Amino acid sequence: MNVVDTTLEMVGWNSFFSDQVSAFEAVQCRPVRVMAVHRGKIAVLGEGEPLSVTPYIAGASPSDDHPTVGDWLLIDRATAEPLRVLTRKNLFKRRAPVDRQRDQMIAANIDTVFIVASCNQDFSVARLERYLVLAREARVSPVVVLTKTDLAANPSDYAAAVRAIEPGLRVEMVDGRDAVDAVRLASYCGLGQTVALLGSSGVGKSTLVNTLLGSENIATQAIRAGDDTGRHTTTVREMHRLAYGGWLLDTPGMRELQLSDASGGIAEVFDDFILTAERCRFADCRHGSEPDCAVQTAIANGILTDDRFSRWQRLAREDIVTPVYPRRRR
Repeated sequence: MNVVDTTLEMVGWNSFFSDQVSAFEAVQCRPVRVMAVHRGKIAVLGEGEPLSVTPYIAGASPSDDHPTVGDWLLIDRATAEPLRVLTRKNLFKRRAPVDRQRDQMIAANIDTVFIVASCNQDFSVARLERYLVLAREARVSPVVVLTKTDLAANPSDYAAAVRAIEPGLRVEMVDGRDAVDAVRLASYCGLGQTVALLGSSGVGKSTLVNTLLGSENIATQAIRAGDDTGRHTTTVREMHRLAYGGWLLDTPGMRELQLSDASGGIAEVFDDFILTAERCRFADCRHGSEPDCAVQTAIANGILTDDRFSRWQRLAREDIVTPVYPRRRR
């Protein structure tokens, strides 16, 4: 498809965004979507040819949020200067690696997130829980995509471990190198739909992107022998057009995902603990040595597991802004 034939709907435009545009702005401004974020420039696409514009919003202070990939912008029709970012449907963010007091935006306006994990020794339930918390907090539907299934003796064991995290969690097992096998993901990538990829380095994200695109545009690197981990290959956050009519957003691999104000997502992923904790004797129970702790009783009885309890507590401690301790229902 020629870019000049692109319509806003093809890029993901819908009533959620159009309802935010005033009659005056509709005349003076042009809506575009951020396709990629580079140093000092952002690539945007709307109706017609793609553009490269400054990421700095007119009149905004340096501390204000600037556009991230997936955002919708209004730019001046005459100068192409960004005027404002439209309200987001959702936003993925993490605590910034350098300054832990600040948040780093990852991507906005996502319909589905593919959480990619590989069927090898790098598989980690704890890491998957982190990504699921991020997805639930952003109110985006997650799908766990298991790659490298051909290397596992029993890939169904990995799928079972994923499904045990959350009842009803969608899991797809895919050979990322096989275009026919990857077609099972097409239903998530229809016209105007946006899918994000999250996952640590070496799990086959770039290989999967190449297969879905039918190209070798995304650089890939071999995993390290010995521990099945890889090095970062994606260096920018970027959206890729798919043959199915949707968009695939690739993100740099993140081995350490620090949560930021994600109490809602933690509560959803660990709702078994949240519901059990409501039966504790004390509303501020820390689930340690307090008397009549329903959580410790459930662990002792084999209803809940100590490993999952430790992961829940660890994520709750990382969520510095809003600690996760449920209030008793009245």
